[in-house]
Amino acid sequence: MSNVKKKIAIIGGGIVGLATAYKILKNFNSDFDVVVYEKEGKVALHQSGSNSGVLHAGLYYKPGSLKAKLATNGINQMMAFCNENNIHYEICGKIVLARTKDEIETLKKLYNNGINNNVENLQYLDTPEKIKHFEPNAEGLAAVFVGSEGIVNFNQVCNKLYSHIIDMGGKVLFNHTFKSRKVSENKIKLFFSDKNIGEADYVINCAGLYSDVVAKNFGINVEVKIIPFRGDYYRLNNKKSHLVKNLIYPVPDIKYPFLGVHLTRKIDGSIEVGPNAVFAFAREGYNWKTINVKEFFDAVFFIGFIKFLLKHNKLVFEEMLSSVFKYFFIKKIEKLFDNINSDDIVLSTSGVRAQAISKNGELIQDFYFLEAENSLHVLNAPSPGATASLAIADYIIDEFYKRLIK
Repeated sequence: MSNVKKKIAIIGGGIVGLATAYKILKNFNSDFDVVVYEKEGKVALHQSGSNSGVLHAGLYYKPGSLKAKLATNGINQMMAFCNENNIHYEICGKIVLARTKDEIETLKKLYNNGINNNVENLQYLDTPEKIKHFEPNAEGLAAVFVGSEGIVNFNQVCNKLYSHIIDMGGKVLFNHTFKSRKVSENKIKLFFSDKNIGEADYVINCAGLYSDVVAKNFGINVEVKIIPFRGDYYRLNNKKSHLVKNLIYPVPDIKYPFLGVHLTRKIDGSIEVGPNAVFAFAREGYNWKTINVKEFFDAVFFIGFIKFLLKHNKLVFEEMLSSVFKYFFIKKIEKLFDNINSDDIVLSTSGVRAQAISKNGELIQDFYFLEAENSLHVLNAPSPGATASLAIADYIIDEFYKRLIK
């Protein structure tokens, strides 16, 4: 390469954007200047800092998919990063619990998925007694125990990535909301809020909930749209928190990328219950009161979302009920436990998942990337995006680096 450093701009200061900047600077510091542009006043204020904090090992994902490959590699990289940086995490294991005979067939499919994805420490539990060995208060007919999964605080991971970026000479510029771009003589001019301007040779779009909007500004014919799905979380009170040892998940409906309401022990010892998956009325709609009229109509008039609603109206209605009425949220918990009632949980936080939907009304199940001239766009990286972030960064670097060295 030339002695002149190429300029890399990364739009989005969530965990994928930060991991990508970190990996570029760590491996190619002499070749590139890196600037991360973040519209908020700090890193990881959205998906990256508002999730269950679970380290996923690759149980759910179709063998051969990017999610399967990158989650398996990513959890190992994430543990190594935490070890190197004194970030507390725990590999506590989780069970996926089948409560009815109808769920057992899907459970077996998940178990085979895990085997094909080389998930470590995987066990099929075919009796209630074996289940109680891992979760003494769980009731079920069968379960899969994933001993290689765990928990971490991804906010701590993001803050450490940010520190490393700065220490290695990179920049993270806050309060920079991307507006538009202009290409001139192979250079990309980036225009942000407050008349801020940046310049880059290559742009990596990790804008999460607004990744499709950014991609369209680069002249890409984006065939998918980001639809925001809010996930509400409750906390189990101290009287009942002892009932949950680690992580308890239901058998999910594999038609959807959502894993269902589950019970998660957090790093601080508290037990979190959730999330559901509710259509949000704004891309950053963390409650029912937050409504962005433009974004709402942009979503509901998208042909793909209309087709999704027509096909899955029962699911959408049930998820909305679980957000409005605590009773219906409790009904979801009953798929895992019988002895938790309304008084045992208190409303906690919410997160919004950036879920890409195709024009055919299909939820995009895998990670999804699009490339244009001098830019790469991450258009679908929800769970296990946080777990896999360092592996996603490697994938992104492989895609852009070979073009820049030409």
